[in-house]
Parts: sequence; structure tokens; C-alpha cells
Amino acid sequence: MNGALDGIQVLDLTTLLPGPLATLCLAEAGADVLKIERPGGEDMRRYPPFVDGESVAFSILNRGKRFLELDLKTDSGRQELLELAKQADVLVEQFRPGVMARLGLDYATLAAVNPRLILCSISGYGQKGPRAFEAGHDINYMALTGVLDLSRGSVDAPVLPPTQVADIGGGSFPAVINILLALIARERTGKGTHLDIAMTHAMFAFAPFAHADFIGTGTTAPSGTMLLTGGSPRYGLYPTADRHLVAVGALEQKFWMALCEAVGLEEALRADAKDPDATRKGLAACFAARTADEWKPVLAEADCCATLVRAYPDALDDAHFVDRGLFDHNIELESGTRIPALPVPLDPAVRRSDQ
Repeated sequence: MNGALDGIQVLDLTTLLPGPLATLCLAEAGADVLKIERPGGEDMRRYPPFVDGESVAFSILNRGKRFLELDLKTDSGRQELLELAKQADVLVEQFRPGVMARLGLDYATLAAVNPRLILCSISGYGQKGPRAFEAGHDINYMALTGVLDLSRGSVDAPVLPPTQVADIGGGSFPAVINILLALIARERTGKGTHLDIAMTHAMFAFAPFAHADFIGTGTTAPSGTMLLTGGSPRYGLYPTADRHLVAVGALEQKFWMALCEAVGLEEALRADAKDPDATRKGLAACFAARTADEWKPVLAEADCCATLVRAYPDALDDAHFVDRGLFDHNIELESGTRIPALPVPLDPAVRRSDQ
């Protein structure tokens, strides 16, 4: 049963995705996570699809946690939470800034009953600042920080991000990192702290090359024209004859030359810096000449950073991921039905042994 966080008590007041994924990581590392829900349960419980009447999204994000409904708008609910906080190591909340204070559960109050408590607040823009009280979701945080503009497609046909970069990369994972660092610091000081996790802040860390361009030149390339956003034929998506896609990431010269040889790109087009558009069109023509199944062994043999784009269900059956044990874990619903758990990026050495 023991994991790296065995014995750590976590109170989880979060909902939807950022906080629940963070506390899922803590739970799978051995922490005892008690999820506090409002009466009737959090909204994710009603999010489809359902298996045997239970939300799959809620189940996979809250695996391994205990649950308790409390009405924090009542004196009795707040008092019960304060009693729980006395024994807790970490409390994670995801309300809008100011809500915890209005509930009488601000950091000063919590620290008064437990000076060792680490309060982690996850929000879009942080606990203070001109935008602190603005509403927002993942797409808004990416839009505001310029990340979305780096590869948004054309104005007439804009492209949505395929995953919740701000929620996960700006909320969940920074929360886990900072909680772990705060636990280490507490071992030295004996005191807890209040962590202010703003999902927008981490977005700038997802754009290091745009940041470097701006610092070095005073500007950034137009959307879709940077090295990794469409500006190079060496890094992009190419349709096959049967309308599948090949993801090409042959940035280094050795991989680029191996790719050119594998697909038979004519010699005049291989010096792609001379005329990138001509090289891109030539490469597209090469890929369009064969089907995905025909390209698969060719690209595997070339080992040139070119990969067929797979549908999500196909990825779940990949022999590599199966061999690595990514899908070995299951969740048992109240009905007794077992469904696959959501893989989280934890090494087996730090996970609970029963996970």
C-alpha cells in the first residue's frame, strides 16, 4: 500500500479537471485524499458519458479518493472542515479568489488551527491582480497569454487545441510540483504556506521559443510560421493517399536526410532552407503517393522521426504502452463494473503498491 506520500492527509475541495487531476496524482502516490463535495456532489458527477449510471470522467479523475459532502455555507459545515483541517497536511481549493475568505476559511483562519497546513489555491489568474476575479476556462487562458495565437490556423478556419494545456499544464501539474516542494520546505521550517497557482502563469513556460524570438528580435513570427508551428517542412502533418496523416518531426539533419531518402524526395528539394514551400509541396506529393499502411514499415525502417497519426482508440492498443503497463490499473464502480483508469505520469517507484 505504501507510496512516496504514505501518511500525507489531503483535503480536496476542487471540481472539474485541474484540481481533481492534481489530487489524483497525490492519491496514486499514497496520499489519503478526502474529496469534499457540496450537497448533491460536484458537477463532474453529471458529466457524460456514463457507465452503470456513473460519470466516467468523474470516476477516472477521482480514483482512490474518499468522499464527503459538506455545505460550507453553513456554520456546521465550516466547523467540520476546520476540524478536518487540524489533522490535514494539504488542502487544495479551486474557488474564485475571495471565496475562501467569504466562507471564513482563508489561510489565516486555517493556519490558526493548523500552522503546518499547506493551502494550495488553483485559479485562472491568481489570487490578486487586475484579472484575478475574471471568469475563464482553458481556451481563455491560452488566448490571453499569446500561446493560442502561435498556431491557431487561419482566421477563417481557426484550430482548437487538442487538449487542456492550461488546465493540466498550468493548473494540475504546477499544483503537484509546488505542493511537493512545500512539503519538503515544511520539513525544515515546521510551517505550512499558501500556494497561489495561476493557470495563466505557466502558459509562458509553454512558449520558450516565442519568448526567445521576442527577446532576441523584438517581435514574434506570424501565427503558424515558427519552426515548430508550421514554418518548416521538417515539422508538420502530411496526408497519405488514403487521407491519413503522417506527423513529421525530422528537425535534425540526420533525420531529415533519412526521411528524404525514405520517401524519395528529389535532390533539388532537400536543401529546404532555399525554398521551404517548394520542399513542403514536394514532400506532400511523396506522402500522397502511398497509403498509411504502405508508409508504416518504410518509416519504421528509416527511424527518421516520422509517425503515423493514430486515433485515440488505436493508441490504447499500442504494444509499447501495453508493455509499459500504462493501462494495467482499473477502477471498480459502485455497480462492480471495472473500467480502465486514467494513466498518470508517476513512476512505479513512488506509487502505491496496490495501484
